[in-house]
Amino acid sequence: PRSTLFPYTTLFRSLIVDLDAFEFNVEKMFGFVKSKGRAIRPHGKTHKCPEIARRLVAAGAVGACAAKLSEAEVFAQAGIRGLLITTTVVGPYKIERAIRLAKLAPDTIFCVDNIKNATDLNDAAKAARIKLNIAVDLWVSNRTGIMPGEPAVALVESLQGLSNLKFTTIQAYAGGASHVNGFQARKKVSQEVMAKAVETRRMLEKKGIPCTHLTGGSTGTYNIDADIDGITELQPGSFMFMDIDYNRIGGADGNAFYGDFKNALTVYTTVVSKPNDDLAIVDGGLKAFSTDKPFPPRHKTDEGISYAFGGDEHGKVTFARGANTLSVGDKAEFVIPHCDPSVNLYDRMFCVRGDNVEAVWKVAARGMSQ
Repeated sequence: PRSTLFPYTTLFRSLIVDLDAFEFNVEKMFGFVKSKGRAIRPHGKTHKCPEIARRLVAAGAVGACAAKLSEAEVFAQAGIRGLLITTTVVGPYKIERAIRLAKLAPDTIFCVDNIKNATDLNDAAKAARIKLNIAVDLWVSNRTGIMPGEPAVALVESLQGLSNLKFTTIQAYAGGASHVNGFQARKKVSQEVMAKAVETRRMLEKKGIPCTHLTGGSTGTYNIDADIDGITELQPGSFMFMDIDYNRIGGADGNAFYGDFKNALTVYTTVVSKPNDDLAIVDGGLKAFSTDKPFPPRHKTDEGISYAFGGDEHGKVTFARGANTLSVGDKAEFVIPHCDPSVNLYDRMFCVRGDNVEAVWKVAARGMSQ
């Protein structure tokens, strides 16, 4: 039986997860990926929440991606396994922590994109008498990685001589493709960049070097990359929450609004001032939403209500002619511009179903960006 903690109308500024929408998103994504014969390892940088990671694993995920070593440490301490750290672990201090993490969660996969870092990891693993699982990160999104093709193959060949590293995976996360506007344009970009990763895998196998996993894919390209032969695993994250940024990229159906998944994440605010009939001030400002996008939050249900940032703690709400207005004490709920950095602003998520808070989930990896 589901428990009700309290009505969520009693909340003030809070990060809200609509459980019905969240569960719909997970079921839809996981069902699609399974139908395509692919594995899924959702990205933990989106939610930073062990409770969500546990739920995703229970739903069929093979584990969780983590953007940083510090995120992976939080997930591992909470009992999450099947971790893939998607950023290289560089430097003696971090490598020492990586060794401790691998002892706690031996199936953790670490990314490398150069032989010096790989050698450092191997030396540390040898001293600790353990083996590390290794993914080679490919440069396919102007972020990190080694160039696909011959450079990547040469690196993997060099890894074969490092006795305490076990190469298993190619990582090819084409983040730049995920937000290309228009489905056909997005499909073209993703297919082009992921073809380089697939070819790299084939080159390795021709040399007799097994590569069991090719991981990549995003919320914006899940229904593109799942059809590319050679990709074994997807690592989307935003699908579970969604945000305005993704809503704007366009769907496979030709609709300008990308609505494959529901907007499950919002910020719940209260009107704290009403300077005049045309303006209301809510208690959610720059500290309540990510500010990296050129568009503001969107009211959850009323297109006639517009939001503008009004400082650190406040937002300015205006009303179109004929729209419902708000008074002091009224609530206003807004869809966020960008989910990942918005989640990182909060210590907890209030999980609602209908009018009630059903659970409170801790954002335990908040701020873990070291």
